[in-house]
Amino acid sequence: MENDGAWRGSGYPSVRMRRLREHDRVRSFVAESRVCVEDLLWPIFVLEGTGKREEIEGMPGVYRMSIDEVLKRVVEVYDKGLCGVMIFPVVERSLRTEDGGEALKEENLACRCVRAIRDLCPFLMIICDVALDPYTSHGHDGLLCDGEIDNDGTVKVLEKMACVLAASGCDTVAPSDMMDGRVGSIRAALDSSGFEKTRILSYGAKYASCLYGPFREALSSGGLLRGDKKSYQMDPANVREAMRELSLDVSEGADMLMVKPGMWYMDVLSLASRSFDIPVLSYQVSGEYEMIWKAGGDDAGRWRLVEESFLCLKRAGARGIVSYFAYDWVCRFRGGVEDGGRGEG
Repeated sequence: MENDGAWRGSGYPSVRMRRLREHDRVRSFVAESRVCVEDLLWPIFVLEGTGKREEIEGMPGVYRMSIDEVLKRVVEVYDKGLCGVMIFPVVERSLRTEDGGEALKEENLACRCVRAIRDLCPFLMIICDVALDPYTSHGHDGLLCDGEIDNDGTVKVLEKMACVLAASGCDTVAPSDMMDGRVGSIRAALDSSGFEKTRILSYGAKYASCLYGPFREALSSGGLLRGDKKSYQMDPANVREAMRELSLDVSEGADMLMVKPGMWYMDVLSLASRSFDIPVLSYQVSGEYEMIWKAGGDDAGRWRLVEESFLCLKRAGARGIVSYFAYDWVCRFRGGVEDGGRGEG
């Protein structure tokens, strides 16, 4: 008997790609990329005082918070399985100096925040930015000498800063300054000071992007920056240069790498994740947050965009994603929210 449905080649009608897209459970079963709570890191802006929670202009739903307010929310997402947080101190302008000396004080805002979080969340990954821009009166990540960045002098300060943060309980230091040689110097300083277990997450490919504006406002750095950061942050035109930067950081002892910004630099992220055998993270920066917030329209649309953006970064190779949406995403998906609404804060 003839088989009317005989195989007729490698394409349609024998092959019907839609078979694996029929409904949610099938699509979920064959999904190549997934996002879970352990993939996310939540960046936090901390300020002085008690009971303070100030919404950031340009970043709706993101707040500067005093340490007590930070603790309430960190404990909440820690219990829901969040992997880690990143601490960014909002340093009062009266404490900002040309040399950023506040960064080296054991009782500065960042160190106090780290100690408070560590006491309550012993296994949370606490990541601290290692750069001088929150502490300098000129807004640069390094020391200025005759109007230019002093690379080697800055590195010496960053070594001390990393050790101060490690002593406070920070288990991962994240040099975001883009000074040459700083990863190896920080590694040596940590090891010689007894902090050989402290990890280094290097911002190996941090671009001189226009997408950082809301972040600088969040740190109250608006108007402070003299000139720009193009002499140390990377040119958005370059990819091969990023691979050299990342390779050098790996050779100097980085445990993890960061590509920043996120979605606009997924080509760099993808190449880096295939080129290096250590975790490569992506930072969904403040400008991306603002665009997603505005483009999403209503709340349900916004969260569909957030979910898609996370999946795209994972698909490109991100082992972890730093996002200002992390807190609400964790509360939403681990807190039983089913109606598309945002969690608190």
